[in-house]
Amino acid sequence: MAEYALRINNISKSFPGVKALDDVSFDIKKGELHGLVGENGAGKSTLIKILSGVYSTDLGSFELNGVPVTVDTPLEAQQLGISVVHQELKLVESLTVKENIFLGRPFKGKMGIDWQKLRDEAVNLINRLNISLDPDELVSNLSVAQKQIVEICKALSYNADIIIMDEPSATLTEKELETLFSILHELKAQNITIIYISHRLEEIFKLADTVTILRDGKHIDTLPVNQVDREKLISLMVGRTLGMEYPKRKVEIGEPVLEVKNLNRKGVLHDVSFTLHRGEILGFAGLVGAGRTEVARAIFGADRGVTGEILLNGKTYSPKNVSFAVSNGIGLIPEDRKEQGLVLDMMVKENISMANFKSIMSSVFLMPKKEESIAHKFIDALHIATPDAERQVKYLSGGNQQKVVIGKWLNAESDILIIDEPTRGIDVGAKAEIYSLMCDLAEEGKAIIMISSDMPELLGVCDRIMVMHDGRITGELMAEEATQEKILEYAIM
Repeated sequence: MAEYALRINNISKSFPGVKALDDVSFDIKKGELHGLVGENGAGKSTLIKILSGVYSTDLGSFELNGVPVTVDTPLEAQQLGISVVHQELKLVESLTVKENIFLGRPFKGKMGIDWQKLRDEAVNLINRLNISLDPDELVSNLSVAQKQIVEICKALSYNADIIIMDEPSATLTEKELETLFSILHELKAQNITIIYISHRLEEIFKLADTVTILRDGKHIDTLPVNQVDREKLISLMVGRTLGMEYPKRKVEIGEPVLEVKNLNRKGVLHDVSFTLHRGEILGFAGLVGAGRTEVARAIFGADRGVTGEILLNGKTYSPKNVSFAVSNGIGLIPEDRKEQGLVLDMMVKENISMANFKSIMSSVFLMPKKEESIAHKFIDALHIATPDAERQVKYLSGGNQQKVVIGKWLNAESDILIIDEPTRGIDVGAKAEIYSLMCDLAEEGKAIIMISSDMPELLGVCDRIMVMHDGRITGELMAEEATQEKILEYAIM
């Protein structure tokens, strides 16, 4: 038996103006969990698309179990035992678990589909993962974590030897993460090789046997995880010593700018009260479903049925709608920036100007030069990596897309920024830039509410942390007294 499940030999791939992969070579052993890390644009996605038959190589080759192979289509990849569980899951919501697992491959009986065999085989696959899941349940009724399990079962149904997990933990709760990690251990015990892509480095250290680092399309190193620490791994990823991941701040917190008293929304929020000060970064922690995003939407006027009292700069503020919030200097950077924060097919300059059309209008006419000038102002100020202001936002990295959303609200002259999951899906180098930018904005006198499920970043960036559970504030911690243990204690009350 070959020692290596996969050997990647001198693979290169170019697109117009971009060399996505440049002579990449490394090996992956059988039955190991192999971490694949790198900043956005490092070449991870291109490599995975080559392995799964979406792209062909320009140069190079790879071997499966010691045998040279070529993969021209995703179907060929599946037939060779390579399956991908994508970050954006590819399931048919209106079908059941068992139907999704064997989609397009029904078991045929004398009278058509053999539904009992289909169900039995689905149950066998679910049992292999040592978890509980109803094969007859509609996928539309499942949680994200359960849908992920269906995708893993689908991969196993193709007799996969190699399963590629692309950012599998991005939208999971802590409890769901535990289930995922348990499943990964089960797969390893069955000698299945896992390629695990994640921006969450703590998961790489917790799960992986080996880690491969890509940077700018090149293979930088492949190392046993126990031979590298976080600082070294970050340095290999970004090509420099990052310095302080969380910038230190010496800001004198100013007067109250937002006072929330007894905020309620039936079945969602219960007597939420807090104060936000000028120059402060106020964190909101809690498990998924705790009500953090609902607080943000209530302040931003995005939801109806909200009661309670809000004071903005000492005056009564009743957010009738989103436009009212924007006109009062409040901006919301949503958790899902692609769906709710940006128009991906529009240009950088159009996204930056869309929350403040007055800034680029003369009477009823658009001033293109003014729009261009404003866009370049924020491109320069926020260090947005884009070839020009007319680049479509969908072609930017996650970190640069986030900067465009921030630029949009700065152009709208927002004094209060509510940032929901500021670094989700963003690489470690871009994270440090976002943290630094937030601190700079606070030093300029902006007031920031930061909602995050990443406890280290809450502890590293915030001046004060409010913890929520079941729609209520259950704890308040100053930065100097806050720990992950204390946050979790309040989050599960």
